[in-house]
Amino acid sequence: MRFLFQGDSITDAGRGDYESPRATGNGYPRLLEADLTFCLKESEVLNCGISGNRVVDLLARWKKDCLNLKPDVLTILIGVNDVWHELGDRNGVRADLFEEVYRLLLKETLAALPDCKVILMGAYVIHGPATDEAWEVFSSEVKARRDITAKLAEEFGLGFVDLQQAFEEALKGVPESHLSEDGVHPTAAGHKLIAETWKKKAGEMGVL
Repeated sequence: MRFLFQGDSITDAGRGDYESPRATGNGYPRLLEADLTFCLKESEVLNCGISGNRVVDLLARWKKDCLNLKPDVLTILIGVNDVWHELGDRNGVRADLFEEVYRLLLKETLAALPDCKVILMGAYVIHGPATDEAWEVFSSEVKARRDITAKLAEEFGLGFVDLQQAFEEALKGVPESHLSEDGVHPTAAGHKLIAETWKKKAGEMGVL
């Protein structure tokens, strides 16, 4: 089986070589690569996450970085930069446009790869140095994109992983800094949390 992970810097996690999807980085895709290739001997794990990406950036490179790779299992985590970039250089993606582009991306994927199993992970945000100054905007706008992601997963019959819920549950026992350095990017423990949450959903879907 070929597993492909797509998204922004959370998925990228320092993979460096954007010409090689086999450079899996130092985050949750790397952790899952270890588990999946150990347990599923014929499997491979690819990572095409790129730091800074919004949903429109995924669409622009989708044929090269997804459809041409023909994954058996595709996972997408996108949405926080669609909010964050608006707060910085006003280059974010409105919630309605986020939904429209994401829906188009999924239609293209399922038309080209009808047997591909797809897992959508909802964007999350927690308190941290990068998020506290504009917390109300971050919290509400990321939730809007997460809700859209869940809606699209239901619409297309795909798997959905609620990472916000996973982080909030984990935060009952640890401070925010244990899971994220800035409120967005995970620490090693945060990446482990994402990997374990993904494995639970993949198991429910019969992927593992």
